[in-house]
Amino acid sequence: MKRTNLMKEIARRAKSGGVEWAFVREGANHEVWQYGTLRVTIPRHSDINELTAKGILRDIEEAS
Repeated sequence: MKRTNLMKEIARRAKSGGVEWAFVREGANHEVWQYGTLRVTIPRHSDINELTAKGILRDIEEAS
């Protein structure tokens, strides 16, 4: 999955659920974002492994 598509999907879910989606900090190979009370680590690669992307979306869904 493209990173931009993943970020857009998370932002869409945050907006529809009324949850805050905010940047926290930047690491060497990843970024940390805040989805409500959940900290989400997003790899900083143009292509993100499909299993990783699905895991991130699953974690966000469980937190909502």
